[in-house]
Amino acid sequence: MEYRQTEFKDLIICKPRVLEDERGYFFESFNAALFTSKTGLKPDFVQDNQSMSFYGVIRGLHLQGGSFAQAKLVRCIEGSILDVVVDLRKDQPTFGKHFSIELSAENMLQLYIPTGFAHGFSVLSEQAIFSYKCNNYYHKDSELGVAFDDPAFDIDWKIPKGEQTLSPKDKNNLNFEEAVNQLYKL
Repeated sequence: MEYRQTEFKDLIICKPRVLEDERGYFFESFNAALFTSKTGLKPDFVQDNQSMSFYGVIRGLHLQGGSFAQAKLVRCIEGSILDVVVDLRKDQPTFGKHFSIELSAENMLQLYIPTGFAHGFSVLSEQAIFSYKCNNYYHKDSELGVAFDDPAFDIDWKIPKGEQTLSPKDKNNLNFEEAVNQLYKL
C-alpha cells in the first residue's frame, strides 16, 4: 500500500498494491499496523457503511462533531465518484478549503479523512457503490450538514445543475459559517 499525504494535515490518499492474474485481482484494502507505521495515525475503526447511488446524486457535506467526531476511510467499489472534503479545523492553515479526488472501482484509490472534515461525494457513473469505515459510531444528535453549494467553497461537483439529485435533508444543510459555529458548540 502506498500512502500519499495531501496538503491537508492527515488527509491521506491510499493506493493499494494490486495483484492481478488471469483469475482477476487481489488487494489488501486495509492493514492497521502498516497504516500506522506509514502515517503515524492509529484509527480504531468500529463501523463499516455502504451506500448505492445513481448518476447525479450528491451526498453531503456531512460530519459529526464533539465526542462523536469521525475519521473515515472511504472508497468506491463500483462505478466512479468525486469525493470531496472541506476542512473545518480552525487550527489548520487549510481551514475552509476543500479537496476533491475521483475514487473508482477502476483506480481502487481510498481516502483517509481525519476528524474535523465535512465529507460528501457526487456520483459520476451510471451507478456507484460507496463503502467506508468509521472510527466512531453514528450519533444522530452530533451530525451536521454543510451546504454542498456554499459559495465559500466553490466546489465543482462535476454534475450539471439540472442533473443534481439531493435528499431533502441535504438541500437544507447549514452554510459554512453556521456549520462551523454549531460544530464548535458540540
